Amino acid sequence: MAYIIWFTGLPSSGKTTLGGKLTDYMRGLGVEVEWMDSDVLRRVLTPKPSYSLEERDWFYNVLIWLAKRFYSHGINVVISATGNKRIYRDTLRGMVDNFIEIYLKCDLKVCIERDVKGVYKMGLDGLSKTVPGIGVSYEEPQKPEITIETDKYDVDESFNILIEKLRGLGVI
Repeated sequence: MAYIIWFTGLPSSGKTTLGGKLTDYMRGLGVEVEWMDSDVLRRVLTPKPSYSLEERDWFYNVLIWLAKRFYSHGINVVISATGNKRIYRDTLRGMVDNFIEIYLKCDLKVCIERDVKGVYKMGLDGLSKTVPGIGVSYEEPQKPEITIETDKYDVDESFNILIEKLRGLGVI
């Protein structure tokens, strides 16, 4: 049976880094997995993103649809996407049997310090009104299967915690 793993958290909390590492790890074990990173999908789906609230809703509805399609064909899915509204993640959770929400909890100040893409700078400079954590809220998961405090652990420590917890859930 396939599963969907959704890494959620503020921008720059480590979603892409850990999602990529997990995908590589799983493929190394011979597991078929499709990695859906929101940065990559945006370049294809919205090459000139406005990040408006309407566009975000559209984008996440497409992401959910694509993930469900892969899942319905027996392909495991790893999603690295902020999904700032809880409804996005909960919608997909309600559509599949095997859903694992991984909350990468990270203090906003640390995320701002890590911001290599300039997302927070745009928000702080008033160039974007929809940056999660600054212009719009980020709705933390209510009951994630896994929480990792990525502001307290480095990448390798966070990854080891992740693998241990996924083993405990019987995913690996």
